[in-house]
Amino acid sequence: MTLDWSWISGHTDDLTALALSHLQAALTAVLLGLLISLPLAVVAHRVRPLRGFLLGVSNVLFTIPSIAIFVLLLPVSGLTRTTTVIGLTIYTLVVLLRNTVEGLDSVPLKTKEAAKAMGTRPLRTLLTVELPLALPVIMAGVRIATVMSISLVSVATYIGDGGLGQLFTDGFQRNFPTPVIAGVALTILLAVAADALLVALQYALTPWKRRRA
Repeated sequence: MTLDWSWISGHTDDLTALALSHLQAALTAVLLGLLISLPLAVVAHRVRPLRGFLLGVSNVLFTIPSIAIFVLLLPVSGLTRTTTVIGLTIYTLVVLLRNTVEGLDSVPLKTKEAAKAMGTRPLRTLLTVELPLALPVIMAGVRIATVMSISLVSVATYIGDGGLGQLFTDGFQRNFPTPVIAGVALTILLAVAADALLVALQYALTPWKRRRA
């Protein structure tokens, strides 16, 4: 299997556009998943009877095949980027919700009691004590969800979207391996680059861990 480098050099603009579209879909889904999972995780953490229900629902949604999710959404949002983002967001919830709950659970009880003894209100305790201390566990979930979303965007090719996944379809239909290899390579590159940026972000947001180290 050989690469046609002339094809790659002649399609750099198309490859760049597809890569950016691919990344936009994945990151939008992760951001929406985070916005949804954060309040749900707080509820699951503080209202124990709801914990099993919320985590169970997210687990059930995760078991639905990705193609089936996109197909089920077609009557609602059609052959649009919205369908892709909604489908990917559903998949991020299981990882983000569970990690956020576990992160909040990992905050020492004595720390929360000390904040309460100082007269700190519950919301402020959550924002200034619990979430910052839970951040390493939450960020681990964000990293997993981001890499997972980047890999799943290609499945949306079946509904006319898919970012770099379009290269797979094009290559297979024409029995031309170069677009397929280029798509795989760019997908891996996006995943590695996004994960590295998230590691750097976590490092910047947790200065107390650097001081302790």
